[in-house]
Amino acid sequence: MKRIGVISDTHMKRPDRYLEKVAKKHLKDVDMVIHAGDMVCLDVLDIFHEMGKNIIAVCGNMDMADVREYYPAKRQITIEGITIGITHGWGSPDGIRQRIRPSFDKVDAIVYGHTHQAFSGVESGILFFNPGSPTESRFTTSNSVGIIEVHDNNIKGEIITL
Repeated sequence: MKRIGVISDTHMKRPDRYLEKVAKKHLKDVDMVIHAGDMVCLDVLDIFHEMGKNIIAVCGNMDMADVREYYPAKRQITIEGITIGITHGWGSPDGIRQRIRPSFDKVDAIVYGHTHQAFSGVESGILFFNPGSPTESRFTTSNSVGIIEVHDNNIKGEIITL
C-alpha cells in the first residue's frame, strides 16, 4: 500500500512553524507528497524535503515565476497501477470538476486545488480529490490536508480537517 500526502493552496512565501507542525503531525507516515499548486514560492516545499519525502507538484495561478518554471501546470503519474492526473484548476469553484476532467485521458483519479474546498468523491468512475488548504480558509470554514491510499488497484481519499 502507498500512502500519499496531498496538500494545496498553501499561499506562503516561506514555510512557517504552523505548516511544519501540520506536515509532521499529519503527513509524517506518507510515502510521497503531492502539492496541487499555489504554493507561491518553492521554499514552501523545504519542509517536505527535510522530512525526506518525494514531492510531486504542479503550479497554480498564484505561483511565482520560480514555481512556474520548475513545475508544470498538469502532470500524470502511475502508482501501483493507478493513474492519477494532477492539476491546480481554474475559474469559479462551481463546475471545476467538469472543467478539469477533459485535461486527462484514462485516469483513475484527479487531484486538484484552487477552490480551497476539500472534496473526495467518485464521479463517472474517477476519484476527484481536493485536499482544501491548510492555511487559507477563504471559500470554506475549515483548513485541511488529505491522504490518498493506493492498494491492490484501488484508490481512496481521506480529508483531514485541521
